[in-house]
Amino acid sequence: MSLPTTTPAHSAEVPPQPGRAPRLPSSFLVRASRWSRLDTKASPYIYIAPFFVIFGIFGLFPLIYTGYVALNDWEVGADTHTFVGLDNFVKILSDNYFWNAVFNTIGIFVVSTIPQLLLALMLANALNKRMRGRMWLRMGVLVPNITSVAAVAILFSQLFARDFGLINWLLHFVGVSPIDWQAHKWTAWLAISTMVDWRWMGYNALIYLAAMQSIPKDIYESAALDGASSRRQFWSITVPMLRPTIIFTVIISTIGGFQLYAEPLLFTGGASAFLGGTLRQSQTVTMYLMEQFYNKFEYGDMAAVAWLLFFLILVFSGVNYLITARLESSGKRGGKK
Repeated sequence: MSLPTTTPAHSAEVPPQPGRAPRLPSSFLVRASRWSRLDTKASPYIYIAPFFVIFGIFGLFPLIYTGYVALNDWEVGADTHTFVGLDNFVKILSDNYFWNAVFNTIGIFVVSTIPQLLLALMLANALNKRMRGRMWLRMGVLVPNITSVAAVAILFSQLFARDFGLINWLLHFVGVSPIDWQAHKWTAWLAISTMVDWRWMGYNALIYLAAMQSIPKDIYESAALDGASSRRQFWSITVPMLRPTIIFTVIISTIGGFQLYAEPLLFTGGASAFLGGTLRQSQTVTMYLMEQFYNKFEYGDMAAVAWLLFFLILVFSGVNYLITARLESSGKRGGKK
């Protein structure tokens, strides 16, 4: 009688290993590698292409076409346009009204931008402190910026009205006779600048506030331990750390200041709106441009003014950048010493 045989556990059969996946053709691997490299190199350009397409259609093409119009004697409805070269530019540059508009634009820009950015810096510093309702205050400072320009112009026109304006009413209590704010150059500049500052001060304050919150708190704590007051911390820590942001706001304010149009136009009002008053006391370059377009139908002159305005913005933005950058570099060298 034979006994059943058993297989030891250690001698159990090892399951077969799975087979290898079939090898892909080398041509397929080469194509996949090429597509991978192409995707890595080309995808960034594809992502940013929409911006350049939109900029080319709505920015670069109008700029080039405006330059083409500026070099021609452009008449509305004409089949052909006579090439005149730089005659339109010479005509505009020899017009005293154009230089008056440039002077007004620079004057309003200086009177409005300097106090606007200083007050925005002070306001941002106040909003950066701990206080009750801080979130609502931060939201509230942006309300003037989202208010309709027409509504703002109507409001400030009433405030600066000669006969029944609130400003003249307040000046009456300190013995100042009523001022016709729209009739004189400097008073019109001041009224328009007040309007611009009211609209844009909160916007710039939020930009400064965002930059302030990125400054490490350890720096302020160390300064406080060394006995630095809040005012000393602001001028010695906050302002130097905000120099790149200040440069940005200066350049943006320069661009916006030279394109100023709605505020002086609506503040002047009446039949001489594009003229900035009967004496052109508040006419800006953009208003002078629209005068060529609507009142004189000189499209070639209008295009020449647009290009001259473009060059003015480039020059003044570059000058502001160089000045602020030099101040920043001198501040850094002074800090190292």
